Amino acid sequence: MGLGVLEDRVMEHVPGTTRYFDDPERPQFSSEGVEGLKCDTSGPMPIILVPQPSDDPNDPLNWPLWKRDLITFILSVTAIFATCLGPILAANTLTLTEDFSVKFSKVAELTGWYLFGVGIAAFFFVPSGRLWGKRHLFVGGTILLIITSAWGGASRHNYASMAAARVFQGVATAPFESLVNVAVGDLYCVHQRGIRMAFTNLAVFGGAFFTPILVGKITHEIGWQWTFYFVAIFCGLCLPAVYFFCPETAYRRDQSLNTDMLSSDGPGAQQFFANTLNAPEEPEKTTKRDAPSTPDTLVGDDANQTQVGLSEIPISSAPAAPATSSTAAPVPTARASVVPPPKATFKDSLAMFNGRKADENFVKLMLRPIVLFFHPAFFWACLIQGLMIGWTVFIGVILAQFFIGPPLWWGEVETGYAYTAAFVGAIVGFLIAGLLSDWSARLMTKWNKGIYEPEFRLFLIIPMMIFGCIGLYGWGPTADDLLWDIPPAIPLMFFGFQVAGMVIGAVASSLYIVDAYRDLAIEGFTIMIVFKNLLSFGLTLKAFQWLVLNQTKATPLFNIIGSVQLVVCLSSIPLYVFGKRMRSFYHRHDWLAFCKVR
Repeated sequence: MGLGVLEDRVMEHVPGTTRYFDDPERPQFSSEGVEGLKCDTSGPMPIILVPQPSDDPNDPLNWPLWKRDLITFILSVTAIFATCLGPILAANTLTLTEDFSVKFSKVAELTGWYLFGVGIAAFFFVPSGRLWGKRHLFVGGTILLIITSAWGGASRHNYASMAAARVFQGVATAPFESLVNVAVGDLYCVHQRGIRMAFTNLAVFGGAFFTPILVGKITHEIGWQWTFYFVAIFCGLCLPAVYFFCPETAYRRDQSLNTDMLSSDGPGAQQFFANTLNAPEEPEKTTKRDAPSTPDTLVGDDANQTQVGLSEIPISSAPAAPATSSTAAPVPTARASVVPPPKATFKDSLAMFNGRKADENFVKLMLRPIVLFFHPAFFWACLIQGLMIGWTVFIGVILAQFFIGPPLWWGEVETGYAYTAAFVGAIVGFLIAGLLSDWSARLMTKWNKGIYEPEFRLFLIIPMMIFGCIGLYGWGPTADDLLWDIPPAIPLMFFGFQVAGMVIGAVASSLYIVDAYRDLAIEGFTIMIVFKNLLSFGLTLKAFQWLVLNQTKATPLFNIIGSVQLVVCLSSIPLYVFGKRMRSFYHRHDWLAFCKVR
């Protein structure tokens, strides 16, 4: 049992479990003729690249790190402008009730229609991303963001037009909410994903909290219409960057190179894992100095240059037993015998499509997220991420009830500034998740003798639970006590705690799904996006009704909400303990095939 994660009783190796470090104290061994594994040697200890890059210069894992980081940055910035459309009306509730001549609840529904558009569109966009790649969705989504944002600003006093614009704004946002995190899985190996995933989650979820801070002031000075026009302008500036510098990240890699997805019952895998996971206790040491003096050349931006810090390290220099017909199976790769294709030109990279990425049925792919909702790991991820995001939307909706009405009578500027605490909370959540995600995984992997388990990512649920529950339990009573001269900063501080927990939870659930079920990550993110948006849509419709039922008192309502969230966080404990056995069970008993969607 590795650090509390129960070993599987059936499979010797479970998909998702990987050899993370090429530890000099416990080196890996191989039989004669077995090819070495490509490693990142830029640090003090070599780290095996998982998944293994191919020798194709068009494999995103072979691109220079600066190029991959540039793509991540561009997509994240565009995602900020896309997702800022969610809370863009938060500070304008009073203004819009007057302009559209509707009740507070009808203005809240405009946010709900946006969330509805995101949730429904994800069902169609994600299968398209699986089959034909993500580039056409990112480019098309950016164009639609420009159009629909301008449409929203032009709606003026027409509520029906604004409601329709909000639905299509959600449709335009869907590719960025559902596929940016998946693109991180395309672009990086396991040990590189943590900080990047934290950054993309900050962009997708946290960046939106900066929007109301600006929106209130913009509305006061030049009118709420310009909040939409500015989004259209900035998305217009992002469009050339997305088109010219974000090539297709989806890559059809040989399954033998997906070493994190291999199992002990796969072809050639038994020998591979016997060599890499069952090292002798006192082997001849192989250190970084033993690496070949001429490192393997990883074809990247320049096929004639060696990519610094990456090399192919021999698994062992110790003699191995002679290969026999039953043990001669090499590490499952044919890299040495396959001539890599030529590097794609810049003109080629501008194509919207560069080939089919999977031989699967579109309708079945569209139905998979629904089936995965009943998979325990994905159901857990939906609850961890979706509930906290739903509570955030819920607080944003009822915030107007407490701050725009008596006793404060705040206007749009003050209400916008109230979101400063939420934005600070998002930054704090990003920093905590970014600092702890890869650090904790590496530390626990060292403690586990170099074996990485995806369940190690669940460590982040601890700070999520602390920050999130403090925020939820604290918001209710302090918001109610505004009538008794409690400073507004106190409930807003608790709002910041809740948002910090939300960001950390989003990172934790995203990393776990990518590392444990990377082959299902696209469908997994789809159902997570659909769940949280449809839940949030429902909460926008019921928020004011729930307050009325509680005589406008938030305390009893948020005591219940906080307790629900606490139970959900504690459900991570059985997932941590039994997660590996569950991965084994669902690998041996294909849930998708059982439901006729594979």
